[in-house]
Amino acid sequence: MGALGKKLLRQLPTLLGIALFIGAIYVVQREFRGLKISDIRRALGDIPADRRIISFIWTLLSYGIITFYDQLGTIYAGRKVSYGRVSFASFCAYSLSHNLGFAAVSGAAVRYRLYALWGLTPLQIGKVVAFSSLTYGLGGLALGGTILFFEPEAIPFVGSHVPAWGTYLIGAAMLGIVLAYTSLSRLLGHIRLFGHDIELPGWRMAILQVLLAAIDVGVTAAIFYALLPDVPGLTYARFVGIYLASYTAGLATNVPGGLGVFDGAMLLGLAPYMQPPEIIGAIVVFRLYYYIIPLFLAGGLFAGNEMLLRGRGLLAPTARRPTVQAIGRWSQPDFIAAAGTGAVALCGTLLMAIGAVEGFGDWSWWDDSFFWMVGEVGEYVPSLVGAALIVMAAGLAQRVRLAWTASIVLLLTGVVFVLLYGGLPWVAAMLLLTAAVIAPFRRGFYRHANLLTGKIRLATALPLAVLMACVVVLVGLEPKVRELDSNAFWEVILSPDVPSALRVSVALLVVLAMVALWGLVRPGRIASSPIDAKARARYALAGVRLPKTADGVVWGEGERAMIAFRRVGPLLLGLGDPVGDEDDRTSAVWRLRDLARQENRDPAIWSAGRTLLSLYSDLGLTALPLGKNGLPLADAEDQPGPHATHYLVCVAERDLPILLPMLPSLATE
Repeated sequence: MGALGKKLLRQLPTLLGIALFIGAIYVVQREFRGLKISDIRRALGDIPADRRIISFIWTLLSYGIITFYDQLGTIYAGRKVSYGRVSFASFCAYSLSHNLGFAAVSGAAVRYRLYALWGLTPLQIGKVVAFSSLTYGLGGLALGGTILFFEPEAIPFVGSHVPAWGTYLIGAAMLGIVLAYTSLSRLLGHIRLFGHDIELPGWRMAILQVLLAAIDVGVTAAIFYALLPDVPGLTYARFVGIYLASYTAGLATNVPGGLGVFDGAMLLGLAPYMQPPEIIGAIVVFRLYYYIIPLFLAGGLFAGNEMLLRGRGLLAPTARRPTVQAIGRWSQPDFIAAAGTGAVALCGTLLMAIGAVEGFGDWSWWDDSFFWMVGEVGEYVPSLVGAALIVMAAGLAQRVRLAWTASIVLLLTGVVFVLLYGGLPWVAAMLLLTAAVIAPFRRGFYRHANLLTGKIRLATALPLAVLMACVVVLVGLEPKVRELDSNAFWEVILSPDVPSALRVSVALLVVLAMVALWGLVRPGRIASSPIDAKARARYALAGVRLPKTADGVVWGEGERAMIAFRRVGPLLLGLGDPVGDEDDRTSAVWRLRDLARQENRDPAIWSAGRTLLSLYSDLGLTALPLGKNGLPLADAEDQPGPHATHYLVCVAERDLPILLPMLPSLATE
């Protein structure tokens, strides 16, 4: 496979996510066509109080069950933690990851923060994270495989498009994976993978993992099922199949909370049994119980824990550092960036969707005023602002400062349009709250955008010109679609009442504008620097010897920290943690990662310390502890306290075989 093929293969998950998201938009708009807010309100009111209470009880039970994921994980890691602490870490991690869609990232960052405070080593924390992630996957495979044997028609698309033998084959493969895992745990106890010994949890714990996760998935599905009316044919087992397929589709897109994708799949799967208002009413309550309430509780608990750890200095304003700036300084950048990404993406989706139901907006009281002119645009401009916020969310995930600035401006613009348009003041409140929440954390978004990197060149001038042209033309097309009941740009594209040429034009212009906007907001290209006197002086000042085999250095965004690197085949190997200013070290790591991507390589760090391990985890890298001989340590969890001070950080499943033969020579250097 050539370099182009490998690059496309790495982008396959992203392309799959985009395809699922586009499909979800189509399903949602089809089901929402002609739907009124009064229909949804009626459906919400029709949910009996006892069903809402039962659903809430299932929610409490579900979050209680997942705490045992971490409890078993700490036992597996060899460092059992009290159940109270485990419950706190588990609740904060899962509440965040459920809402953001980056379960492996956001959950790992929170766990690294909390478990490190309680004395676990990075290797032990990594084992807890891996154990928890694997546990849920085992439960999904076990339940999904069983349903494919007994209720294959419950899975959207599968039951009607895949022959019976195909569903049995898929189900057998899923159950076979679970059986292989438990069997290996019983027969081997450990396996050697990519040159590293991996201890299996033991067959009893493996079976307990499967049972616990299966129960958790079943209980979570019961939260939703309890909110649905009794209809013929929709058994609980059949509903679990629909729920599993919908939740998996949401995870595959990495959209925050599976927003739109999970909802569209549920609408599609439940359509044969009930009307859209009943499904949407259940979705609203389910998201409130399982996503929104836990997120606010977990955010408050996590923030309170940080304040207790940092002391009263966080709350006391000073002349040098006002309170708002203090909050931004003391906060965890990984947590804030992930939360900000999810919140901004949610707000963008809301602005795109506010015109999807009839009955929104009342303009009778704005007649003959300036603001009536604003109302003429309807949902057209807010939907475009929403699309721009989706792009900004991607920039926030990359820690781009321009995305932070633009997100606040777009959120406030959305507030103005929503308030002037009339109706749904809670949408305006959510936009304003999101802007207020991310505003103090400018420090957490430290990377330069492509637009602001160096002099204006063709790579930035062309997207800027395309964006400006698209905006001008889109504004010019607005009067042509003003008379539609809902003139959000995606409604224009899908409406049969609009001429085909206009629909195609709007679609192309929006896509071009979003691509151009991303071209401007994305992190700028990275240029490495040679080993010169300035680099040697910086390393000497830090008391660290610059490796002789280094090919160059990468500076942080503020040029106050740097990391030396060496090109090794398909790898860009950082030689130790960055040196220099503490605030600029994180951006140096990100820039090393970006340089690796530019060169179609994998990033890796040799001899990394414990300080930045949560950041490396956030980049999807695995930390392996190194001994004094420079080789990976055995687990040795029976030893009290940390048993490693340096780590090899890499994409273990791909790059460990390349790095292992090099470790002795690197240690000698």
